[in-house]
Amino acid sequence: MKFDEVDIKLLGLLQENSKKTTKEYANKLNLSVTAVYERIKRLEKTGVIKNYVALVDKKKVNKAFVVLCHVKLTQHAKAYVLQFEKEVQQLQEVVECYHTSGDYDYILKIYVRDMEAYRDFMVTKLTALNHIGSTQSSFVINEVKHTTRIPL
Repeated sequence: MKFDEVDIKLLGLLQENSKKTTKEYANKLNLSVTAVYERIKRLEKTGVIKNYVALVDKKKVNKAFVVLCHVKLTQHAKAYVLQFEKEVQQLQEVVECYHTSGDYDYILKIYVRDMEAYRDFMVTKLTALNHIGSTQSSFVINEVKHTTRIPL
């Protein structure tokens, strides 16, 4: 989809804070409220804007222990891949899952309370899934950068 300069600025503003009023965006963009409203509706209708969410502070909800877990499957058969992907989507601790190239097949981003909770997750949930050959976990020491903003 082709974006003009106003679309790019509007998407930037929405990614910063989507709770502002259409009038506030219109003032920043030097457009009418109607023009901004129509642009937002077009971006929603075309699927450029997929959803609006509240970003929760993981420390305040006691999920600040962040783990990047690399997973290797025993085989790469289509049935194994599809089954793993279906099952991992059901694990609430897993907030992101990427099928990757390299030594491991998947990278999971996991939020839990602490090391004990991660161990419990590994023993009772993750390694209970079929066709997992091995895992390697890395624990986040410090979050240097975290953004949900997509550069445009």
